Amino acid sequence: MARINELFAVDAEAREQGLSVEARHHLRQQKAPGLLEKIKAAIEAAGPGALPGGALENACQYAVGLWPRLNRFLQYPELELSNNLIENSMRPIALGRKNWIHIGSPEAGPKIAAILSVIETCRRLKISARDYLLGVLPGLANVRVRHLPALTPTTWAAQRQ
Repeated sequence: MARINELFAVDAEAREQGLSVEARHHLRQQKAPGLLEKIKAAIEAAGPGALPGGALENACQYAVGLWPRLNRFLQYPELELSNNLIENSMRPIALGRKNWIHIGSPEAGPKIAAILSVIETCRRLKISARDYLLGVLPGLANVRVRHLPALTPTTWAAQRQ
């Protein structure tokens, strides 16, 4: 775990320094390969001592089998080491969708989830959800379906920059 924490510390360092994707890629290339070698060696060393068919042996085989995929972040600097940030931002929506399914009608849950998805997108883009909704909702009834992609928070924000 200590080596994995060191690996995440490399990306944390890049975030703290406000590095570009290219600079983060360079930092990863400098620091991550040695850490990855140590992690893989520890996994390979743990496998033979594990009980046959046990959880540890299965986990070691799984990790070694997926090793090329686990190293993709070295080839593609835009990839994050973990999807925890995204999963954590979506968790309230997923829990809410399940909880809100019984509010008013069976359609309420998916509708609330869609609304919260828009609000979360605005938050992630650092745009005012209030401004976005005030800019989009008044004319929405008269918009043709083919023009809806221009009203997504991402496109709306890009048009105002």
